[in-house]
Amino acid sequence: MRMYDIIEKKRDGKELTPQEIKYFISEFCNDKIADYQVSALLMAIYLNGMSQAEIAELTLAMAKSGDTVDLSAIDGIKVDKHSTGGVGDKTTLIVAPLVAAAGIPVAKMSGRSLGHSGGTIDKLESISGYRTSLSRTRFIDSVNKIKIAIVGQTSNLVPADKKIYALRDVTATVGSLPLIASSIMSKKIAGGADAIVLDVKTGSGAFMKNVSHAKELAKAMVNIGNNLGRKTAAVVSNMDQPLGYAVGNAIEVKEAIDTLKGKGPKDLEELCLILGAYMLKLAGRNGEIDELKKELRQLINNGEAFEKFRQMVINQEGNIDMIDNPTLFPEPKLKIPVKAEKDGYITRIKTDSVGIASMVLGAGREDKDSAIEPDVGIMLEKKVGDRVKTGDTIAWMYANHDYKVQVAEKIISGSYSIEDKESEQKPLVIDVIS
Repeated sequence: MRMYDIIEKKRDGKELTPQEIKYFISEFCNDKIADYQVSALLMAIYLNGMSQAEIAELTLAMAKSGDTVDLSAIDGIKVDKHSTGGVGDKTTLIVAPLVAAAGIPVAKMSGRSLGHSGGTIDKLESISGYRTSLSRTRFIDSVNKIKIAIVGQTSNLVPADKKIYALRDVTATVGSLPLIASSIMSKKIAGGADAIVLDVKTGSGAFMKNVSHAKELAKAMVNIGNNLGRKTAAVVSNMDQPLGYAVGNAIEVKEAIDTLKGKGPKDLEELCLILGAYMLKLAGRNGEIDELKKELRQLINNGEAFEKFRQMVINQEGNIDMIDNPTLFPEPKLKIPVKAEKDGYITRIKTDSVGIASMVLGAGREDKDSAIEPDVGIMLEKKVGDRVKTGDTIAWMYANHDYKVQVAEKIISGSYSIEDKESEQKPLVIDVIS
């Protein structure tokens, strides 16, 4: 078998066999295929696409390129949840303990972030002492004992994805739907879950700006999961403004705590209830989605969801005093308001710009070696639909350096559109593919 023939076949729009896909992934991971040949194949895939069968085979081959996690020792149906990424997206911190409180095991491996605010692991590390790395035995035992553990991904999880993405990033092939779908789903398959709920973001703060493209990606990933024997559903949600009000790390953990106590932003709570309801559904829980949402809301109201979060933090050696008293979280040196420049209604927030501003302040990574500042970020005061007057505070910048504030303030001010009349808003959940 020759890589030249595989490139030629895909260049001509033909379907690759499972053997050809396995060969390409295996040989590339073993450094037996040159980068320029893989780049040529990626461009052929970008231009000609792949069939559902090809995407499933590519996903499986990538998933098997490194470590895979066997969760069979955990009792029950294990359901994972994945978001395609957004600004202020702290849903895992809420959904995971919420679903675990309902008796469904959540054995979750999450990542760090490059760009915008930190990833789930970065947020959890703002809790002093929290262990994001557990031995396999302790990870399994934790989920069997308290139904939940959230840890960082192993360094050898899906190495094929890391190598392929490095080439996609420099060959203008990042936007290929088959490559996006297989990249995401290969990590979910390798993670060992029996079922997967996907939160596919769309809008100005999402990777998929266009609703139709987001739906197409959601359908592709649902097909992959089902073709590979995982029950899969996707919620397409609106990211035309940050989710909740907090954008950062420690401040997002505090907002998650508020939400688990029933005091969080309504949009954040609603999305978490929907994602959680579909997780229960895929785990075999009887009832319609609205009934399952009510069941989860009751777990918030009676304190069981927050208590499950506490159990997870204690089990992973985090400082429980910070959870019980969030004023103990690190505080920034500076809290600077951003003011409205005119009267009117907020009609739009360029959400990606808010994410960039949070990164400028130090809440995200500009490159892989950037250090996260856990105490900085942005706290919104006003969102789309709110009426403001000139001089009203629309957001707060949490920072440790004056020069970062000066840059971030211009970005945040420029991200808000204020008009005389209200604008029509997209719904929080645009579609569900299951």
